[in-house]
Amino acid sequence: MTRFILVRHGQTEWNRVERFRGQADVPLNEVGLKQAEATGKRIAREWQVSAIYSSPLSRALRTAEAIATYSSVPVQPHPNLTDINYGDWQGLSPEEVAQRWKDELDRWYHQPHLCRIPNGESLEDVRQRILQAIRLLAKQHLGQTIVVVGHTVINRVLLLAILGLGNDRFWHLRQATCAINVFEEEEGDFTLVSLNDTCHLNDLS
Repeated sequence: MTRFILVRHGQTEWNRVERFRGQADVPLNEVGLKQAEATGKRIAREWQVSAIYSSPLSRALRTAEAIATYSSVPVQPHPNLTDINYGDWQGLSPEEVAQRWKDELDRWYHQPHLCRIPNGESLEDVRQRILQAIRLLAKQHLGQTIVVVGHTVINRVLLLAILGLGNDRFWHLRQATCAINVFEEEEGDFTLVSLNDTCHLNDLS
């Protein structure tokens, strides 16, 4: 069995004021840095971590580095953990997207599994690459506990796959910034242990 601690990165300004982030390299803000620190302390307190993998984007890497500080394990960037490619929507607010792609934006919010972002990825594209990464990591770390730091889209799609649910349920899972999820992989199958746990952030101002 391999245990995965799946973490969403901390808050950025583009989380606070909603913009399509995707593969834009948006840094953590002050709140996000505090969240990352609290997450690192929580993980070190509860688990013995053997490896830490992260999206190569700085908001995830900085979160992973905070976890590494307390777990004494180096961070390994993994390209398949990077956020969805939002294509022509990247950096825009939903209101700005609606001015040019109203029908496709409506599809994103109501039929996300059918949405094809202009010059970007679909949720199925994301699902295939994240599952490939997770299955390989499970084989590499049999009997170990590892941390994976990703993004809301990456994490939601992965969690849906673990639960055997389709991408049409994308909006029915929550992933708060620096949320912790725990799941286990054994002989190719998955068990979800906990979802969207943020109790370690309760005392942050």
